[in-house]
Amino acid sequence: MKIALSAAETSGDLIASSLVVALKNNDHHCEIDGLAGDKMIEAGCNSLWHTDEVNVMGLSEVLKKLPSVLKLRTKVTNHYISNKPDVFIGVDSPDFNFRIEHSLKKEGVKTIHFISPSVWAWRSKRIKKIKASTDLILCLFPFEVDFFTKHNQKAIFVGHPLAETLKPRQKYKPNKSVLLMPGSRESEIKTLLPELIEAVKVMQSRDSELTFNLSLANANHRDWVEKSIEGLSIKISIGDAHKRIIDSDLVLVASGTAALEVALLAVPMVVVYKLSYLSYQIVKRLLNTKEVSLPNKILGKRVVPELIQNDANGQNISDHAMTLLGSDNSELVSELEKIHVLLNHDSSSKSAEAIIEFINEK
Repeated sequence: MKIALSAAETSGDLIASSLVVALKNNDHHCEIDGLAGDKMIEAGCNSLWHTDEVNVMGLSEVLKKLPSVLKLRTKVTNHYISNKPDVFIGVDSPDFNFRIEHSLKKEGVKTIHFISPSVWAWRSKRIKKIKASTDLILCLFPFEVDFFTKHNQKAIFVGHPLAETLKPRQKYKPNKSVLLMPGSRESEIKTLLPELIEAVKVMQSRDSELTFNLSLANANHRDWVEKSIEGLSIKISIGDAHKRIIDSDLVLVASGTAALEVALLAVPMVVVYKLSYLSYQIVKRLLNTKEVSLPNKILGKRVVPELIQNDANGQNISDHAMTLLGSDNSELVSELEKIHVLLNHDSSSKSAEAIIEFINEK
């Protein structure tokens, strides 16, 4: 059995790594290769290309790297047209992966998209492209299946693989520790970190006992980050976000999968989201949802603070952070614990079974 995977982002690498393990457990002899990050490689995926080659954020940011991204996408497509797998699975990154899936589907390759694009949030007209590109969508959230059912697209709710490994922390004792998680992409980090640094300065002036940590997904931008926080008491760590989250009173986190990780651990947070001016002007016209962060979208209400674009400034971030640090957050934690219950469905095994069943369909 030959399975091709394409994960073009750090978050996709994390989620796909659990899928690789489940597929290998189901069939020890299956061959898995593709566009992979470090966690997928560690799990047993043969990396033909590395996720770092295409991991960018925002419309204007993509333009700068567009030639190399398009070249890589063509390489991936041509490789699997010449070396047809039993199934091609695009993991998240819809703008990158759906074009590959579309080309392969026309060549008779079965296609699956793992992690539904946020058509429920913005650019809902993409459903036409989705139907033309992929045979099956594996959905991480239950509300997504309803959308696809309305449009006659085959979709299955498999739960979220992160809910298998991340569980609400127990008997936590506050220690005045705050964690900064500015994202994984260069553009994301360079847009958000300056605002987080301003928030830290304000918070330190209001409570000198607070301690601050900063968790990076990898060491790619460590030098830039170190220069940016020079003179401040912020400890940097690499690749240990889950441990740092558990040990923190509060997390200041970029919107995306990282916010969901914090939610699954049931830790109070402030979610921040900021793009370049051009990217945001385009994106805001395409949004059709009130909630931007996954914790709020899953629960269907505003549970954690969301600070978007101009609101994601140092003063606002610090104000919300200090409010949470000075509050009894038991009700907030209780709401976040519901997310784990909703998403914990042994996702990786369920996904692997669905994939293998789909491969064997005639």
